[in-house]
Amino acid sequence: GGGRGGRGRRRRQQRRGTDLRAEINIALEEAFDGTERQINLTRAAMCETCDGTGARSGTAPSTCGTCNGHGKVRAQQGFFMVERPCHACHGTGQIIVDPCPSCGGAGHVQKQRTLSVSVPAGVEDGTRIRLSGEGDAGDRGAVAGDLYVFVNIQPHSYLQRDGADLFCAMPVPFGLAVKGGAIDVPLLDGKRVKLTIPAGAQTGQQFRLRGKGMPILRARNHGDLYIQIDVEMPAKLSRSQQKLLDTFEASLQEDNYPGVAEFKARSKS
Repeated sequence: GGGRGGRGRRRRQQRRGTDLRAEINIALEEAFDGTERQINLTRAAMCETCDGTGARSGTAPSTCGTCNGHGKVRAQQGFFMVERPCHACHGTGQIIVDPCPSCGGAGHVQKQRTLSVSVPAGVEDGTRIRLSGEGDAGDRGAVAGDLYVFVNIQPHSYLQRDGADLFCAMPVPFGLAVKGGAIDVPLLDGKRVKLTIPAGAQTGQQFRLRGKGMPILRARNHGDLYIQIDVEMPAKLSRSQQKLLDTFEASLQEDNYPGVAEFKARSKS
């Protein structure tokens, strides 16, 4: 009696709907602010004509005679008895004698739907967003599957990302690097911030702007923005500029170039 009762409960557990996958592409600026995206989806939706039963209106599915409504049949496999889904009813325990004309007995039909996906600020590339119950409809009224939306963040024109931190290689004019000064650093929120470059700055030097990186997901703070400078030499000089540079160069001593002096000392040893 207990075994049959257990099977009776199993009979009512119809097959859950299939999970679906979708992808959206967003810019790094959208990942910084958070965004809302619309996606168009074709999925199996419950047939409204038969309310997902698969049977014509006014009729009802019949109990499968092969498995007696259990949805499974037993078969001998070597020394063991194994249970398999019933081939006659495909594991549902029911046979559609008079199928619904709208869905052909499937209990669901293909429909297009537009869904709104909320992408939180600070989302990372490859993040999976789950929309519960937005997958394919289940068999004959069973629970629907889920929709998983994967977020792809497009490469940025001048920023690289590592977690919540951002990295930027910025060209700095030769004169500013020599004398020192301030440069304007563009931020993802459209604002700009001043960064002071010390006199004698060299290519490859890195500066950190605290809290100017990406928002940290489900937190109030931000990562940092790292600026690595690339000292840019003049691409071309006029004759008068060349003469000025010659005069300037003649005024310099060895201690104005500590790196050159250090290399010479190492190479002599």
